[in-house]
Amino acid sequence: MDADQLKAVQAPLKARYRERPETAFITLRARGRVGENITCRIETGKALVEAGLHPATGGDGSAACSADMLLESLVACAGVTLSAVATALGIPLRAATVEAEGDLDFRGTLGLAKDVPVGFTHTRLHFDLDTDATEEQIASLLRLTERYCVIYQTLTQPPKIDMSRAVTPQGT
Repeated sequence: MDADQLKAVQAPLKARYRERPETAFITLRARGRVGENITCRIETGKALVEAGLHPATGGDGSAACSADMLLESLVACAGVTLSAVATALGIPLRAATVEAEGDLDFRGTLGLAKDVPVGFTHTRLHFDLDTDATEEQIASLLRLTERYCVIYQTLTQPPKIDMSRAVTPQGT
């Protein structure tokens, strides 16, 4: 897709969102079913992913780790955003690789140390770009990628999460 094609696809959406801002607000959903062997099957609409315990918490490594999936979501979103921004700005990329790393101490997850946080304490996002773009263009590309990457923004400015429950009584 080139810049003109991207603009053509996005123009009617942008016009609608300007005219009727309420149409830009949507709720995305994810659903999973808890399974055997401490797993949860995620129905993505595109594929079925079974998440389970990381080997550092007792898993056998056969199921996807949700912490890895979070990093993968960050990489996917940053990669798509980088590509869209490069296309929109007319910055040719011969190749680009996005990598994310996150540090976590599994003592927190396993409840072994109350002073150890549960979850990532530091995350790094790295881009390897093969391009002839100027330093100024690259800086703009990365600044806009950071600005418009949904997962990056969600992780750096976490939303409020409401938790709810439903209990089905046995025999129902």
